[in-house]
Amino acid sequence: MKSKGTKIIVFSLAILVVIGLGYYLLSGKKASKIKIDTTVVLKGDISNAVTATGTIKPVTQIDVGTQVSGVVRKIYVDFNSKVKAGQLIAELDKVNLKASVEEARANLNTAINDRDYLQRQFDRQEGLFKNKNVSQLDYEEAQYKLANAKNAVLQRETDLSRALTNLSFANIYSPIEGVVLSRGVNVGQTVAASFSTPTLFTIAQDLRKMQVEANVDEADIGSVKEGQRVTFTVDAYPNDAFEGKVTQVRLNATTTSNVVTYTVVVKADNPDEKLLPGLTATISIYTFEIKDVLMASSSAINFKPDRDVLAKYFAEKGIERRKPEGKEGDKKDWKGRDKDRRPSKDDDSFRRVWVKTGDSLRPVAITIGSTDGINTEVLKGLQAGDTLVSNLREEVELPKTKTGGQGNSGSPFMPTPPRQRRR
Repeated sequence: MKSKGTKIIVFSLAILVVIGLGYYLLSGKKASKIKIDTTVVLKGDISNAVTATGTIKPVTQIDVGTQVSGVVRKIYVDFNSKVKAGQLIAELDKVNLKASVEEARANLNTAINDRDYLQRQFDRQEGLFKNKNVSQLDYEEAQYKLANAKNAVLQRETDLSRALTNLSFANIYSPIEGVVLSRGVNVGQTVAASFSTPTLFTIAQDLRKMQVEANVDEADIGSVKEGQRVTFTVDAYPNDAFEGKVTQVRLNATTTSNVVTYTVVVKADNPDEKLLPGLTATISIYTFEIKDVLMASSSAINFKPDRDVLAKYFAEKGIERRKPEGKEGDKKDWKGRDKDRRPSKDDDSFRRVWVKTGDSLRPVAITIGSTDGINTEVLKGLQAGDTLVSNLREEVELPKTKTGGQGNSGSPFMPTPPRQRRR
C-alpha cells in the first residue's frame, strides 16, 4: 500500500511539472527588435604594412686584426673607446721583427758586395774578350755570374722590404673613426696569424647612423621596395618609435626550418645613440600609404542587408519603403536612387552602401580606392560625417515576468520567495 501511494504522488508531481512547463511556454510571447550598428565616414590615413624582426647593426663595422704573429705588449684603447682614423690602438712585441729586419739588411749588403765584385770581374773579362785574350766560355761564365748577383740583390731588397712591412704591422692602427665595440686580446697574449687573421678589435664607424637587417618572409617580400618608410621599436625603449627607410632588398635567400626569408636593410638615424648594436627590432614596412583621405569602415562597405530584416526595420520605424526621406523623396523611388551610378558587376571599384539619416536608411552607390582591410578609401559618393550601416540584425527579446524581469530570469519550477504583506 505504501509503494502504491508513493507512485501516485510521483505521477501527480510529473503531471504538475508538465502542466507548469506548458503554461510557461504558451503564456510567454516572444518579442523581436531590429538592432542596427553604424559607423561614421571620416578623414584619415590608410596604409598597409609588412611586419618582421631584425637586428640593429652599425652601418659600417670593421674587424681589426694583425698580419703578423707576436705577443701583445701594449693596448691603448678599451671597450667603448672613441678612436680616430690612423690612431695607434695596440702594439705587438717587435724584438723578433726587428731581428728579421737586421738579417734582411745584412743579406742585402752581402748581395750588393757580390754583385759589385762580379761586376768588376765581368768588366775585365769583357776587355780581354774584345782583345781575344780569353775564350768565349770564360766571357759567358762571367756574364752569367753577374746576372745572378744582380737578381740576388733584387731578392734581398724584397726580403728587407717585407721585414720592414712586418715590423710596421706590429703597430695596430684604427682604419676608421668610430667606437670600439669589442676588444679580443689582452696585454701579454700571443696572437698567431699563421692560418687566419685574428680579430683584435671591432670598430663601428658612426653610431649616430644605424641599420636594421630584418628577415622578411617570402610571402611578403614581393611588396617590399627600396625607399619605403619603416617604423620600428626595440625592447630597450618600448614607448619610443623609430623611423627609417628601406635601402636594400638582398636577393640571397635564407632557409631556416623550411621557412624562406630575405634580408631587408633599413637605414635609420640615431642622433641620441639610443639604438645599440645587437638590439632586436620589430619593424613595420609600409608598402603603401595615403594620407588625409575620406575613408569608411570596410564592414560598412561590404554590408548587404537581409531583405526580411530590412522590411521589419522599416515597419518597426513606421517608414514607407517606397518613399525615402530627403529632397528627392517625392521624385525617386528609394530602389531606383543613383541609377546613373549603378555599379558594374565587373568593376570592383564600385560599391553600394547604406546611409542612415535619422531612422531612415537609403542605398548610395560609391567609388572606392585602396584599403588596409579595416578602412577603405572613398573616392566618390560620400561626405565626411555620413553615417553608414555596418550591421542590421534581428534580436529576440524574452517576455517579462510579473515581477518586471525577463522570462528567462528564473525557472518556473523553482520556488519563489513569499510576498510581503501590505501594511
